[in-house]
Amino acid sequence: QVQLVESGGGSVQAGGSLRLSCASSSYTLRNTCMGWFRQAPGKEREGVANIDSDANTKYADSVKGRFTISRDNAKNTLYLQMSSLKPEDTAMYYCAADLVPFRRGILEALDPDNYNYWGQGTQVTVSS
Repeated sequence: QVQLVESGGGSVQAGGSLRLSCASSSYTLRNTCMGWFRQAPGKEREGVANIDSDANTKYADSVKGRFTISRDNAKNTLYLQMSSLKPEDTAMYYCAADLVPFRRGILEALDPDNYNYWGQGTQVTVSS
């Protein structure tokens, strides 16, 4: 059974930073597309960032220039460095694993329906 475990969420003021982590002891993260998603209350889950097996990255326009997705293959851990946080970034953040190593387009890469394994989520709250 694939398990993804997120950590690093918390409460920060606007303009602050957080780094989320996603680790797995049962799934090799470097072999597939990995993504970060978020869901705010009353809203649909949305894709935030994607990294493929070649470490190419894609970002939603709303976070481009502020968030950075990365992967440490030795630690089998996915990260999301979030800077210049805004109140509208407040959401539950999830990491997820795809079954394919590449997604060609950004819409495809950030579509939650393309991801098969999900973590339990970590809450990020940004106050103004």
